[in-house]
Amino acid sequence: MTMAAPLRAEVSRDNQVVEVGRADGTALLTHRIQADQRPSMHPIHAPDGIGVLTEDAPSHHPWQHGLYTGFNLVNGVGFWKEFEEDGTFRPTLLATPEVNGSTARWSLENAWEAPDRTIPIVERQDWTLIDEGATFDLELDWMLRAQVDVEIGQYMAGGLFLRMPFAEATGGVALNSEGLQDAAAEKQRARWVAVSMPIAGRPDAGGFAIMDHPANPAFPVTWRVDNELGISPSRCIGESWPIPANTTDRYRFRLHVFCGPIDATEIEQRWGAFAGTIPAGAS
Repeated sequence: MTMAAPLRAEVSRDNQVVEVGRADGTALLTHRIQADQRPSMHPIHAPDGIGVLTEDAPSHHPWQHGLYTGFNLVNGVGFWKEFEEDGTFRPTLLATPEVNGSTARWSLENAWEAPDRTIPIVERQDWTLIDEGATFDLELDWMLRAQVDVEIGQYMAGGLFLRMPFAEATGGVALNSEGLQDAAAEKQRARWVAVSMPIAGRPDAGGFAIMDHPANPAFPVTWRVDNELGISPSRCIGESWPIPANTTDRYRFRLHVFCGPIDATEIEQRWGAFAGTIPAGAS
């Protein structure tokens, strides 16, 4: 069994880039928190350090950046596609990342600014990386604080989104907790969705499983599984909803990052531990 090395977390001088990796030099991820841009994680590396598992600005969806958040309709304003008429982002890293052995934690705050300069939402992302050596997990505590009465509109995509480097020639597979695969998992409710595909420079595949928490609104959530196997727990596919002024929507997600094909049994066990239904480490 591969053991996790101690982690390190480094922040750029301008506080706009967080890099997390192992003290032995293995890079795990880069979190970009750049002024006036959507915060995003790219690259996210395979746990063994061989290959990059995310893609930035693919030609088929140039507004997609590895792992990121947003919605298409926030009081009618887009915070997703980065068109000229859409809203913008004002992110800030909160404090210095904390590292304790094989666990790293960091947080950001991000004001969503509409074209009229109003701010409907201030977003907070609390991230935890837990390294296990052969795999690692990313946990997100995601809070959306409404500055005014907000309506999140129903749309085909939105929320937390993951873009991997899909190529039609080599393909890949997405699988949900209900056993539905690829296009059959689109717009369906599930506890988790996993995706795995060939990765440049690797002898095998690499992938992610995103897990929805039972305490989240609208659990089990509807999912986006697009033609290039981008995946997203997208509550907005199934409904619109209000966030009254000065109240907060809160969501918890866990991403399991792995090498090789999808192991549905292992992912289900990990989802159970995340959900609190199975004690951590139980067999």
